[in-house]
Amino acid sequence: MGVANQVTTFTASDFGRTFRSNGDGSDHGWGNHQFILGGAVNGASIYGVMPTLTMGGPDDTGQGRWIPTTSVDEYAATLASWFGVSASNLPTVLPNIGRFKNANLGFLG
Repeated sequence: MGVANQVTTFTASDFGRTFRSNGDGSDHGWGNHQFILGGAVNGASIYGVMPTLTMGGPDDTGQGRWIPTTSVDEYAATLASWFGVSASNLPTVLPNIGRFKNANLGFLG
C-alpha cells in the first residue's frame, strides 16, 4: 500500500511496579518501557537513561520506586508534532509538557 512511513504504533503507560515486595506482591511504581514502531521511526535507539536499580540508590524514591528520565508526555508530544500539532499548541494538547525537558525526542523522521 506504500503507507509504511505514515503508520506508527506506540505504547504508553506510566504504570510500573516497586522492586521491593509489600508482603503480598509489589506496590504501584511509575515509569515503564515504551515501544514505538513504524516506517518513520528513527529506530535502534533508546531514549532516556536506565535507572540505577539499587534500593536506596540515586534514582530510588523509596521501596524501589525508580524515577524515570523520560515522561510519557515527552513521547506523546513527539508523536503529536509528527501528527501536525504546532509547538504553540502542544501545551493545549499536553498541559504538563512545560514541566519536562523535551517537547520532541526526535524519534520520528
